[in-house]
Amino acid sequence: MIQQSETGVTIDVRVIPRARKTELAGTRQDAILVRLAAPPVDGAANQALLRFLAEILSVPMRAITLVSGEKGREKRLTIAGLRAADVRARLAL
Repeated sequence: MIQQSETGVTIDVRVIPRARKTELAGTRQDAILVRLAAPPVDGAANQALLRFLAEILSVPMRAITLVSGEKGREKRLTIAGLRAADVRARLAL
């Protein structure tokens, strides 16, 4: 779910688009569950996810990279400049 890498942290995220509001919703199947108000159209949900995580983790959006899962609900992201313990603490996991 949250792993330290050479350049920062890799996290697995499962998204639920078109939710009532954008929020963290715990974990599911070894991934962080995020409900997104944005629809999965033209990359809107991916952009909303990056903005939301950047705000929660207090990092610029450019520090977060979508590694895989661009068109699916299960995504893998890398976050530069943080440690796994910092991510866990900021996500309250």
